[in-house]
Amino acid sequence: MKKLAAILGAATFALLPLSACGGDNLTKLTICEVTHSVFYAPLYLADSLGYFEEEGLKIELPNGGGADAVMASVLSGDADIGFCGPEAAIYTAIGGTNDQPTVFAQLTKRDGSFLVSRKQEPDFKWTDLKGKELLIGRRGGVPAMTFEYVLKENGFTDSDMNINYGVAFNMMTASFAEGTADYCTMFEPTASEFQASGKGYIVASVGEEGGVIPYTGFIAKRSWLNKHDDRARGFVRAMLKAVEYTQTHEAAEIASHLTGHFPDASIESLTTSIANYKKIDSWFTDLAMPEESFTRLQDIIDSAGELTQRVEFSKVVDNKYVVEEYAKL
Repeated sequence: MKKLAAILGAATFALLPLSACGGDNLTKLTICEVTHSVFYAPLYLADSLGYFEEEGLKIELPNGGGADAVMASVLSGDADIGFCGPEAAIYTAIGGTNDQPTVFAQLTKRDGSFLVSRKQEPDFKWTDLKGKELLIGRRGGVPAMTFEYVLKENGFTDSDMNINYGVAFNMMTASFAEGTADYCTMFEPTASEFQASGKGYIVASVGEEGGVIPYTGFIAKRSWLNKHDDRARGFVRAMLKAVEYTQTHEAAEIASHLTGHFPDASIESLTTSIANYKKIDSWFTDLAMPEESFTRLQDIIDSAGELTQRVEFSKVVDNKYVVEEYAKL
């Protein structure tokens, strides 16, 4: 219930006013993203390459800064679509709602964070973390729960773990740079830029070690999907084209289209970031969430002690949009 309370509490804050249509005759979609990362490259590619415009859409991307805030913006109507982990929809389903937020497209299929050490460790092993202080995100968040799951899979017990949950997700890198902890998880391009500055070294991919998990997807209220079927399908078609682009083009070419969304990042760090995410096979090519992956996600949440009950796959996931549009390609 703590998760639902946080979501409903955050719903009192409007992130951005919702606009229905732009002066250029494009329909605006407000998509509240959980964080801004190269991990979500296909979303930004769909914008930069004009795929959304081809579907008559123009997107706005407020940053929620966490799954609870993203879900709050969806529930309140401040956002048409939330882009965050499916766990937010699970928690809402458990709490009860008359208008269930539904995952209608799933983008990332594994954790997008990389483990950064203060020193070079070319022979790094997960067992090297025993007794060390780790910054991995807030307790109960999927980044933290996935990391805890990886530790347990590598033979750690609770007494072996020295995890610092006291630093907010968006403050972890700064805190690590100031001397907190021995290791810190970072998304791209932050991890590559941190390494390029000589402040730390990437030693492992959490996603590669953690396996396939439905990590970040697009979520909308059932009423919105029913009312705006054409917008949902247009959005899906644009995203399918963008994912295909990531599969068929080199990292440097992909990076060249992301500079507008990451103006402070160098083209070198963007290229490295894309290469790192391509290497670990980060994205679902058809945007459909497999039920077995959903079950594994609930296993991870349950293992962390954050799941009060299981939720049926069909209650929070609807793959019909991506299945039907993918078949038309």
